[in-house]
Amino acid sequence: MNELKIVGKSINKIDAKDKVDGSAIYPQDIYLENMAFGVTIRSTRPHAFIKVDTKEAGKIDGVLKVFTYKDVPGKNHHGVVLKDHEVFASKKVRRIGDPIAFIVAETKEIAEYAKNFIKVEYEDIPAVFDPEEAMKEDSPKVHDRDNVFYHFKIRRGDVEKAFKECHVIVENVYKVPMVDHAFLQPEAGVAFLDEDGRVVVIASTQYPHFDQEEIAESLGVNKEMVRVLTPAVGGAFGGREDITVQIHLAIAALTLKRPVKTVYSREESFLAHSKRHAMKMYYKTGALKDGTLLALEAKIIGDSGAYASWAMNVLRKSAVHATGPYYIPNVKVDSFAVYTNNPFTGAMRGFGATQVPIAYEQQMDILAEKLGLTPIEIRLKNCFREGSETATGQVLEGFVPLERCIEELKSF
Repeated sequence: MNELKIVGKSINKIDAKDKVDGSAIYPQDIYLENMAFGVTIRSTRPHAFIKVDTKEAGKIDGVLKVFTYKDVPGKNHHGVVLKDHEVFASKKVRRIGDPIAFIVAETKEIAEYAKNFIKVEYEDIPAVFDPEEAMKEDSPKVHDRDNVFYHFKIRRGDVEKAFKECHVIVENVYKVPMVDHAFLQPEAGVAFLDEDGRVVVIASTQYPHFDQEEIAESLGVNKEMVRVLTPAVGGAFGGREDITVQIHLAIAALTLKRPVKTVYSREESFLAHSKRHAMKMYYKTGALKDGTLLALEAKIIGDSGAYASWAMNVLRKSAVHATGPYYIPNVKVDSFAVYTNNPFTGAMRGFGATQVPIAYEQQMDILAEKLGLTPIEIRLKNCFREGSETATGQVLEGFVPLERCIEELKSF
């Protein structure tokens, strides 16, 4: 076997020195000649029809333009899987924080002042904040269609028959809340036209290639006319996989033919980007007298908030990992992604596999207590080993060190 160059070695992080000594360049550090500044007007209501009047703000000395959905030259939508976000809300808002307008002025101070002159008339409509309530047929519709937009199923063995054979059955409901990424660097960016007339967007993003496509679609141009540059990124953890500043800046730079910059405050960052999915998890787990797991049934309801983002992928992974690292021959899992008028949810470290351990590991502890076993004993009896088969039919080949890890815990 060849000697490994990276694994097992102490390797210098190439950007570590720049970040420590302060020489790393983040979007908010960039200043270009003749640069204007933009600020976003956001919804203060979770669900309402809107009428927007920008005339007074547009008259203020130093305001260059107030952009709304009418100024989007291409498609007024974006979204990593479903195109259900609007670049600017057109007829209604679906969450607190939806972008309604983008004021671009000579200075940030003028743009902030002009915000006071944007008139947004809200006509509140019924909203829904509980995903389980949102699943009901008569619930308010976030997108004028069924709020349940994804249902993933896993079926293995005969769950009903297996539960009849169990010595102990444990049923519980578990809830985990939304979580914000709270990365150190709030969203910021700069956009300008290069010498070839291409729109260049500089933003700290996790998906510059996706951003390029989404920006181009909203501008109504070929993607070759859009460049996305990623400077230093001050944390992301999944929270920079969705569009925030990118399209607003691109439209402004293309329209005004000058560089435009925006920098979010911490408060606006909380409103602008996705959260980790809140989930409600119904679990029923059965075991034989010796602790052997025989059956598991789970229903996982994921709160996608007002937009889909990565919910379909996240809820699929939640279902796939619902049994934990344990062999269970009879499994029934249903996971749902559901629209609500809450903040939208998306990618965050673990991507759906993070929430379900709260449920399946507590189920294991409760089963152990009822059977007179220790938490380690029940896990050793059921843990995945080399050659184990998961609920989705995957055979685990190669190195599966879980048993060894659990054995190590015995000494503590």
